[in-house]
Amino acid sequence: MMRKNSHDDLKSLLTNSLREKPGSYIVEEILHRFPTFADLVDVTEQELLTIEGVGKARARQIIATLKLSRIISAPLPSINTIRSPEDVYKLLEPEFRHLKQEQFVCLFLNTKNGVIAKEVISVGSLNACIVHPREVFRSAIKRSCASIICAHNHPSGNPDPSPEDIAITQRLIESGTIIGIELLDHVVIGSGTYVSLKERGFI
Repeated sequence: MMRKNSHDDLKSLLTNSLREKPGSYIVEEILHRFPTFADLVDVTEQELLTIEGVGKARARQIIATLKLSRIISAPLPSINTIRSPEDVYKLLEPEFRHLKQEQFVCLFLNTKNGVIAKEVISVGSLNACIVHPREVFRSAIKRSCASIICAHNHPSGNPDPSPEDIAITQRLIESGTIIGIELLDHVVIGSGTYVSLKERGFI
């Protein structure tokens, strides 16, 4: 498992994925500009294209590798059973804390609200995150879960749900009702605090 704050692990990841020799200009320049996983994880294709020797194909390869490594290296849930929105907050806040973009995550639960899996469904812009019920429930069905809890961060630090957050929640409720997988809650995480849309009466 890759340690997200390890410079050596990042260098190894890039060297192997790009099939470059250790110490290559491209790898060293990427790490000079984006020295930590937190810096690199939000890199854009346009930013990578400013590095000499990185074309569109390589830029897309780097971004795809980073997305895969984030899934593989995601820490196992430290909370096995979700009993409250606070449990969702405690589980996800460390991952959301330093993100510069909105990230929409689903927790897939069994009949006893035990966490089966956690998956990043969508990564949006600084102020928006596009989520389609199809992506959410495809993963839920694949895992044969009984219910789901969704969560996303507000990089602004203010967890008050936007009209878009409420609309997405309603779409997921409707889709879940048809499919037979209940949306238990949608938790918006801000800076040191959170809002449960269930507690707000939207679910």
